[in-house]
Amino acid sequence: MKKILLIKLLVLLAISWGCNDDEFLDRKPTNILTNEVIWSSPDQVLSVLGDLYNRYNDYSTLKSWTSTSDFNEAFWSEAGQYGNFQNNGYDYGAWGIWDYAYIRDINLFIQKCSATDKLDVAVKDRFLAEARFLRAAYYFELVKRMGGVPLITEPMTYDFSGDPSYLRNPRAKESEVYDFIIKEVDEIKTKLPVNTAEKSRATLGAVLAMQARAALYAGSIAKYGSTTPSVSLQGGEVGISASLATGYYTKALSAAKEIIEGKAGAYALYNKKPDLSENFSSIFYDKANNPEAIFVEDFKLQSGKVHGFTIANQPRYGAEEEEGGRINPSLNLVQSFEKLDNTFAPLETNAPSGAYNYYTNITDIFANRDARLAGTVMLPGTRFKGRTVDIWAGFQLANGSVISGDDRGAQKTLPGKTTREQVVGFDGPIDGFEFTAQSGFYLRKYLDPVTGSGQRGVQSEVWFIRYRFSEVLLNAAEAAFELGQPAVAATYMNQVRARAGLVKPLTSSEITFDRIAHERRAELAFEGHYFYDMKRWRIAHLVLDGGTITPTDLVQDIEKATKRSTQPYALWPYKIYDPSSENDGKWIFKIVKLSRVTGADRFQFGNYYSRIGDDIINNNPKIIRNPNQ
Repeated sequence: MKKILLIKLLVLLAISWGCNDDEFLDRKPTNILTNEVIWSSPDQVLSVLGDLYNRYNDYSTLKSWTSTSDFNEAFWSEAGQYGNFQNNGYDYGAWGIWDYAYIRDINLFIQKCSATDKLDVAVKDRFLAEARFLRAAYYFELVKRMGGVPLITEPMTYDFSGDPSYLRNPRAKESEVYDFIIKEVDEIKTKLPVNTAEKSRATLGAVLAMQARAALYAGSIAKYGSTTPSVSLQGGEVGISASLATGYYTKALSAAKEIIEGKAGAYALYNKKPDLSENFSSIFYDKANNPEAIFVEDFKLQSGKVHGFTIANQPRYGAEEEEGGRINPSLNLVQSFEKLDNTFAPLETNAPSGAYNYYTNITDIFANRDARLAGTVMLPGTRFKGRTVDIWAGFQLANGSVISGDDRGAQKTLPGKTTREQVVGFDGPIDGFEFTAQSGFYLRKYLDPVTGSGQRGVQSEVWFIRYRFSEVLLNAAEAAFELGQPAVAATYMNQVRARAGLVKPLTSSEITFDRIAHERRAELAFEGHYFYDMKRWRIAHLVLDGGTITPTDLVQDIEKATKRSTQPYALWPYKIYDPSSENDGKWIFKIVKLSRVTGADRFQFGNYYSRIGDDIINNNPKIIRNPNQ
């Protein structure tokens, strides 16, 4: 005890002596980086910039699987998500963002980086261009969701005078925000590298891809906004004059052509594998010299930055830790993939007489379709990680009755037999059985085929592609079409379609708005585009009109962009058990509406722009509300 007391006394004396030492008190902390240190070191500046990249805002990401597959493109096979299919509308605040703290941090970065004289000029210029790209990208996210917002390009500081009114800024016009984004790209693009190998930092290709998309969106709103005149504000905070449409489309086509013609580097469609469906799915996980990816959010194993998208969505049967199955693509989406002769048709479940069509193999019903179907959706009977996807709903007997089970891989004794056997797939479908293929399908796009990617302790490093060359081609095609250049549009669209096995070229006379919309839906499914496409074309209230749909409704007008899709449907395979028939052992398919789907989505005019919260308006009375809310 005496020894412990002596030690404590010595420690107290040491602290006392140290605190009375002026040199000790004046020592600079070693665990804090000063502004002087940060802004004189390229590595330190890059670390600050890296934090800004990590805060990049996306609508649909691999870190949020539900947003990847909304709007009845899929059914969510998780009990906690069933409520999303029992509602009849969307909250006006849905999809809203308002992170001006992020904008302030970017503005501070630009201010401090501009002021330093310790960096090489070229390095400094690139850092500033990257920051301005990130700011423009966030304003793009804001304007897509909220309409016109205050354009703040300098860090604002409160002077503690008691009067914050000088910090309040009104909303800019929606067109002014788009103009800002387009102008920023024009001013920074020469400061960024032409480097197709650089995927996760801003390059010339990345900023041009953003500019093409932003200008296309602005042009669409200008043109199609006239169909919904109530979705506008008198001051232009929401809505864009139709007179500006041609200018925006022209800019979109110009920016896209710079990429297509190689001015930003040698980007190209990914074409590495002979199996066209596997080739398409590989775009999203093959990082080795992938010429299609332009700008991505990257992940890396054992780095602290990985994601569990594959864990959440892989086929559950046989998966690592028996986890997965949440995104079940809907029949609505599956049947939209056209046939190889360029025609649209529902999957042939029944003959014209009404009798079932019988298929020798479970995959035969999907034959001769756009290869992107199997590259996007995990179909029954296909394989993943070396295992067959076991999706089938039961046996159908000669009298039309069905023998199935209420558990995965359930076994029963069939008539005339004495031993039990499997009567339903280990992947379902079983109505209401979560984490299985209730719609009859699993997701394929973005799933990681590497062993271990389905384990919580490992997870996945598959990247999230924000911009890719195929979208650039489709953006160029749409802009050209809107500018009255259908032959140019056909050239770009046919490149994308040929990779999917659609080798019969579309002619210029076949390029229509519906064709443009369809091509984007097929190519870009589950990549976050479908929602914004419906909004900018002002067709969301038509597609999601709040009315229920019948199986007859489902299979009609597949080629139309405004086809109603308010509820997700399923397609269930059944195996025929009828030893006396030539059809014994063959497959039939039934269209099914899942019991958990009781609502019908209704997109209102007030949903075209997200609600600006009362807290924001109370803090800044210059902010006016969005319309129809």
